[in-house]
Amino acid sequence: MKRKILTAALLFSTVLACFAAITDLTGKWKGTVIMSDGNEVPLTYIFKVDGDKLTGAVQTPQDDLKIYDGKITNDKEFTFKVDVNGDAVQSTGKYYGDSVIVVANLGGDKLRSKLTRVPAAK
Repeated sequence: MKRKILTAALLFSTVLACFAAITDLTGKWKGTVIMSDGNEVPLTYIFKVDGDKLTGAVQTPQDDLKIYDGKITNDKEFTFKVDVNGDAVQSTGKYYGDSVIVVANLGGDKLRSKLTRVPAAK
């Protein structure tokens, strides 16, 4: 019985440590994406992490897109969706501490963005 309790406690602690590592994702991140036609588009991501849920927005030159169905999948990876022209665009991301890579699947094209944190205003 003690072994089961100890195992459960260790698993729970590991899960908490994983989510604690990615909570640093919360904040503002900037980067660009190169579209399939070669145009470079600046993007600003505003991520908010709450447990294993991810919300926020993506700011583009044309519009702000709400992040929904966001999930933290482990200590470095996450998924979310945004609507672009009425279509749900699935994105995956990986958190590296000082940068984030986001890959959006837009109409069959995989568009990759490298983001860096925007320092907090003083």
